[in-house]
Amino acid sequence: MKVLVSQQNYHIGNFASNVEKIGAVITEAKKSNVDLVVFSELSVCGYPPRDFLEFNDFIKLVDEAIEHIAKMTKGIGVLIGSPTKNTFQKGKPLFNSAVLLHEGKIQGVVHKTLLPNYDVFDEYRYFEPSFTWNVIEFKGKKLAITICEDIWNLGNNSLYRVCPMDELMKFNPDLMINISASPFDYDHDIDRKEVIRQNVRKYNLPMIYCNAVGAQTEIVFDGGSMVVDQSGNIQHELNYFTEDAHVVETDVLYNQHPVVSTDANLAMDTEMRVAKANDPDQIIKYLTNSNNIDQVKQALILGIQDYFSKMGFKKAILGSSGGIDSAVVLALACEALGKENVTAILMPSAYSTSHSVDDARLLSDRLGNPYHILPIKEVYKSFIETLNPLFAGTPFGIAEENIQSRSRGNLLMAVANKFGYVLLNTSNKSELATGYGTLYGDMAGGLSVLGDLYKTQVYALARYINKSKEIIPINIIEKEPSAELRPNQKDSDSLPDYDTLDRILYLYIERRKGPFEIIACGFDEALVKKTLRMVNANEYKRNQFCPIIRVSTKAFGVGRRVPIVAKYLS
Repeated sequence: MKVLVSQQNYHIGNFASNVEKIGAVITEAKKSNVDLVVFSELSVCGYPPRDFLEFNDFIKLVDEAIEHIAKMTKGIGVLIGSPTKNTFQKGKPLFNSAVLLHEGKIQGVVHKTLLPNYDVFDEYRYFEPSFTWNVIEFKGKKLAITICEDIWNLGNNSLYRVCPMDELMKFNPDLMINISASPFDYDHDIDRKEVIRQNVRKYNLPMIYCNAVGAQTEIVFDGGSMVVDQSGNIQHELNYFTEDAHVVETDVLYNQHPVVSTDANLAMDTEMRVAKANDPDQIIKYLTNSNNIDQVKQALILGIQDYFSKMGFKKAILGSSGGIDSAVVLALACEALGKENVTAILMPSAYSTSHSVDDARLLSDRLGNPYHILPIKEVYKSFIETLNPLFAGTPFGIAEENIQSRSRGNLLMAVANKFGYVLLNTSNKSELATGYGTLYGDMAGGLSVLGDLYKTQVYALARYINKSKEIIPINIIEKEPSAELRPNQKDSDSLPDYDTLDRILYLYIERRKGPFEIIACGFDEALVKKTLRMVNANEYKRNQFCPIIRVSTKAFGVGRRVPIVAKYLS
């Protein structure tokens, strides 16, 4: 059987565009005499549709899209992902399904069994899990079709009581097909490969795995679809972070010999990754690994591009301070959107150093993007004069510092509103975690580019951007970071050194270790408690923050739900 695997970048709710994409691939597949085309999870409507699924009109559009695609299937089979109605009297009204279309009709439907309800996933809110299992016969082959999470339980996952493939094996299938919308994080591709190989070896069947690609607000899907033969060898891996397709003759997937060296390398890579992620002394090395940083760069660029294109925006604006964070965001935005579409605003205050302005100008000169200088000294002065009846006789403090940041935020939003730009936020995860940012000031923005990268990762990304030539001025990378809101201010006045801080934050946020566990790793007790108090006390700020492009296993936003009013290390 000749199968085409198609990973595509869908737009949630844009049925016309999604159907057009799917139809174009079907048309080309017919020219190559393909028997079956495989698309990814919820390809008809885009993933994740979330509360759109609660609208009857949305489901009606889903049904109409399926009917339209079915008309294209004369002489060819098409496997699509879609919500389908639950016709049983009990349970939620919808299933998350794989639908096989052929000769203008629905020839088979398989429902997802394991509905993830953790991190960014909330599928059990909308879907009923499958409680029956069946293979679909097509072209003389029995297809064991699963959907994303269904292959992640091999009988040893306490989250789930059922292993779908165990049930499907009762029907003696010939081939496994998994359609997925598996989000990116900076080592998830290794996890996926390992899980797929474990399935192949457990069931002694080849697998065709089709994953989504593209960014949906904060979630990035990285593609990497693959064809794996009966012995667990990856016969073909599709590209990452871009649409791609591949045709395979399934006959070549059987009775293969395993590639031992590849398996050994994968096992070693997995073992080292897990060790580094848990060893306090190795965390920074793990977070700044060059392969991780390369993938992060691609994910962030795709995240920026899709946010703008799917929202109908073309131009971005950001505040360029001469610091490392804004420099990295500016470089990424220029690559993602084109230098002519990214405007930098330099807003020096009375406390800004001359080299900050010079560094910011040099960066824009190298990138070729437009920039403007709007000093805030007089704006700040007018705020202070207006507030003088209330502030008179009080010492200079955080309120005065934040007025500078909010003045910049106001100017940026004014220009964005005037010319239809989207403001890119430049805060990093270390700052967001500890509350080292000003609400409605430097925390303003429509999209956060670096909000899921610790400061040490931002530096590593800057060096990676400079790997071929110096784009970001070396002085920006080497100088001590500062918000420059008061004379001689340094980040180190308020925060521990970033190598130490980021390790503590990573153990708390990504690894979910409590204070006593972190202290047991060798960190100073007072420092750990102070750091975690800052994290918990500033949840109210993050709750008002813009969407963050997710690149880690635990990003701030929809995947991390922490109460604002709570007592935990307070």
